[in-house]
Amino acid sequence: MSGFGPGDPFLSDCPARLTVELIADKWTAVVLYGLSKGPVRHGELIEIIGGISRKMLTQTLRRLQAHGLIRRHAYAEVPPRVEYELTPLGATLIDPIHMLTEWARANGDAVLDALDADPEPVAPGN
Repeated sequence: MSGFGPGDPFLSDCPARLTVELIADKWTAVVLYGLSKGPVRHGELIEIIGGISRKMLTQTLRRLQAHGLIRRHAYAEVPPRVEYELTPLGATLIDPIHMLTEWARANGDAVLDALDADPEPVAPGN
């Protein structure tokens, strides 16, 4: 018996699991952290983050906006100007992201050493 039952936070239909899946996405934490200092334009986020395509950034921003973690503000100007910023809910994730970043800094070498020591590489997703 696993000890898991209805109402556990990581069952497939639980809001906690859906939220973890959202923030575990490759780009979510990076985008949220890129917005942590205040409103930023799309092009500025591309520069801050590096390595993300415009299309992927747009998809990530839309998903985060739909889930209430960021706000999009379009200014009525010529040329058009759009900025993104964290909502109060999104801002609550910055401290956990910072903690994960510190863990990664402290343990990154150990993770790479373990990967190098493993004789059989594991395929992504397994």
